[in-house]
Amino acid sequence: MMLEDILISEDITVLQALQKLDVTAKKVLFVVRDKKLVAVLTDGDVRRWILANGSLEAPIRKSANYQPKYLMENEAENAISYLNRQGIDAVPILNDMHEIIQIVFKKEDLNALKTDELKRVPVVIMAGGLGTRLYPYTKILPKPLIPVGDKPILEHIMREFNKYGCIDFQLIVNYKKDMIKAYFSDCNLEYNIDYIDEEIPLGTGGGLQLLKGEICSTFILSNCDILIKDNITKIYNYHKQQGNMITMVCSAKNFTIPYGIIEIDGNGEIAKMKEKPSLSFLTNTGCYVVEPEVIDKIEENICIGFPDVIEKCKMQGMKVGIYPISENSWLDMGQMEELEKMELSLKASN
Repeated sequence: MMLEDILISEDITVLQALQKLDVTAKKVLFVVRDKKLVAVLTDGDVRRWILANGSLEAPIRKSANYQPKYLMENEAENAISYLNRQGIDAVPILNDMHEIIQIVFKKEDLNALKTDELKRVPVVIMAGGLGTRLYPYTKILPKPLIPVGDKPILEHIMREFNKYGCIDFQLIVNYKKDMIKAYFSDCNLEYNIDYIDEEIPLGTGGGLQLLKGEICSTFILSNCDILIKDNITKIYNYHKQQGNMITMVCSAKNFTIPYGIIEIDGNGEIAKMKEKPSLSFLTNTGCYVVEPEVIDKIEENICIGFPDVIEKCKMQGMKVGIYPISENSWLDMGQMEELEKMELSLKASN
């Protein structure tokens, strides 16, 4: 990676910065003006801006930190100890003109991602759907077993959660459930799997009522066709710190409308034209952190989606929040065209 890859100007938008953070995978960008360091922007800065209802189209100078930490060239040999003392992921090295000549990164310890805290957090995965959007694949295989690379999507999902310490998985199964059980019975896994048989389709929310009395602590809920490539521990801790009943993991998306948009005035004349405008918004990824009290709010034998459960909880005054992640931190296998994209992304990260 070139130094220029993580340098940005003050005028790019929050969304553009988020996309650049995705590409560099370094969690930090440095803002320069006339080649001189003026600010730093981390993924945390972007997240706080979004949670404060800041616009994705706003320039990053509104969310960047204009008191960046740095070392001068003659202090470069102390960079690693400086990173550890300051608890930061990267520090720029400056010359006498305050231009960045080097950036020293803290090495990521993958073993440090696992926490004892998440060992106590069960992960519930809705793995019983018909997968109609993936027909005809799902005529042969249940959606959780459709391969992405050399492993089925469900195994990728559980491995990603296990990377952060999760060891207990509850799979709510229905369609072709015996195939799912047979596959994982032959796998030598580092975690535990329990199966909850759904006799009739209950939806992504209704199936949770089968766990009444079984889950008595905060848990993670995930669809079986999505993969979250973000720090699960941070998501869980944010949920607890905010005192949320439900925290929805949301992805920042940018969608370009492939047509020119016409607005007309009251006289039927053209008031404004926009050629292929872009829309920026947050979308539900299908992953949540949930308190066990939510399960008690779900009626038995009623088919309901979890977004509808959320609406009911909100109407009852429960606190529901979001945790924003970048677009590339959410891989969606629910549609045919996304399969190849997911496989390429997983190959790149391994």
